[in-house]
Amino acid sequence: MPDFKGQLRKDEFGNIWGRLEGLSKGEVIKGALEDDWELLKSYKLPEFYTDIAYYEKAKAVIEDNRDKYIVGGLPGFPFAIMRYLRRMENFFVDIMLNEEEVLKLNEMVVDMLAKMIDIYGEIGADGIGFAEDWGTQEALLINPKTWRKLFKPSFKYLIERAHSRDMHVLMHSCGYIYEIIPDLIEVGVDALQLDQPELMGVERLAEEFGGKVAFYSPVDIQKVMQTGDKELIQSEARKMIEQFGKFNGGFIAKDYPQWDAINVKEEWAQWAREVFMDYCN
Repeated sequence: MPDFKGQLRKDEFGNIWGRLEGLSKGEVIKGALEDDWELLKSYKLPEFYTDIAYYEKAKAVIEDNRDKYIVGGLPGFPFAIMRYLRRMENFFVDIMLNEEEVLKLNEMVVDMLAKMIDIYGEIGADGIGFAEDWGTQEALLINPKTWRKLFKPSFKYLIERAHSRDMHVLMHSCGYIYEIIPDLIEVGVDALQLDQPELMGVERLAEEFGGKVAFYSPVDIQKVMQTGDKELIQSEARKMIEQFGKFNGGFIAKDYPQWDAINVKEEWAQWAREVFMDYCN
């Protein structure tokens, strides 16, 4: 990538990532399958599930932390993995024009993830977690009908696989995903990790989906934490406890891993933590 002036790295899938600063992981600037679907004929996904040394180490970590809740991380879910391989703008076209190729690649990805889920179950993880951003600030990235046709079956299969091994399923998604939350509940997602709960409204989410799925969230990182308003931040933290947590459970309070990356001061983050911890005590 001679024209890219930032930092570059290649991931396990063969995608090339680029970033211009050191705070984020950047974005895929060259997908492994971007040039032509013909590459799929010889393409091999990484076989994470054959790395015995990794899973032996993971098993040892689990054994040493039985007093904690252990989540086995996945390298994304089908959409996230495929859109990197083809790159986002290409993959949206693929969804409309190259459905046969999309489904073939999807089958390969699902098989890889299923094998990883099996191993996490074998070594004693309590749940699996994955990140798959599905929303813009205003709507789902694709038509909900298309999502249900192409992606919902994979969700159902993989989540049932995890549940059959006595593991919960925790899903992160950024953006406005309101239209498919009933579908995610239907296929068995146990906890939705939302960093922007106010995008869809805490009260609205609690009223319509409370008691059906757990919400695993920090105080909203866009609309609330960015203000630096102590009274607002703490009142929102209390609201989340009251709204999400009133169903005999249903709320997992969360910190954000990179407050500095979004210009939120540590003092502001501590205000929210104090409310959460005071409630726990």
